[in-house]
Amino acid sequence: MQTVQTKAIQVKGLLKSYKQHQVLKGVDFDVEKGSIFALLGSNGAGKTTTVKILTTLVKPGGGTATVNGFDVAAKSDHVRQSISLTGQFAAVDEILTGRENLVMIAKLRHLKNPHQVADHMLERFGLTGAADRKASTYSGGMRRRLDIALSLVGNPQIIFLDEPTTGLDPESRIEVWKIVKELADSGTTVFLTTQYLEEAEQLADRIAILHEGRIIANGTLSELKKLFPSAKVEYVEKQPSLEEIFLAIVGKKEER
Repeated sequence: MQTVQTKAIQVKGLLKSYKQHQVLKGVDFDVEKGSIFALLGSNGAGKTTTVKILTTLVKPGGGTATVNGFDVAAKSDHVRQSISLTGQFAAVDEILTGRENLVMIAKLRHLKNPHQVADHMLERFGLTGAADRKASTYSGGMRRRLDIALSLVGNPQIIFLDEPTTGLDPESRIEVWKIVKELADSGTTVFLTTQYLEEAEQLADRIAILHEGRIIANGTLSELKKLFPSAKVEYVEKQPSLEEIFLAIVGKKEER
């Protein structure tokens, strides 16, 4: 009887060094298919190095890593065919329009009907009205939406989002969060790195904390909360956060 593969990503004992500096010191974690997995860590913890290894941009120094069932070192071509990577900064061609960006990627992926693919992605990401404007005129949130749309041309099974909301305003961040949730709901596996704890709290099914090259915690949000002592109960009037105030005010303005 054939076993059904439920792991989109499997990492065991992953090592990586640059000259004398050891960045990854034996990293282990699994990512379930169709889930959102968040990798947290401060600058220099090894998050980007981990992403680069899993997306075949850098070879591991030791250990094993499989993505969609393929070893990242031995079957890198197969890995690249099933993934997409969106970095910290939108990788759109600002000279081209939104539509032209999408048509270009569809052609590079050798897809049939690239214009139809572009129209579908524009509608899916709420960019139809701006389709024929140059990407240089887009807001930060629109540019990020276009960037993610470009990443999804060809329906990759696994998408890597490396700090996708860095530098975005609160409204644009929430737009991206909505897109990420919709991706997971449609069956796409999302591997997310972020420094925003609230982002991981809002999105992730499982969270791993990478510190000085090692995973020091890994679990659901409720499981991670159990690692800490029970909170002291105090009755304090809850004050709204600045983000809540901002969104409430903007929402009222838009209703007028």
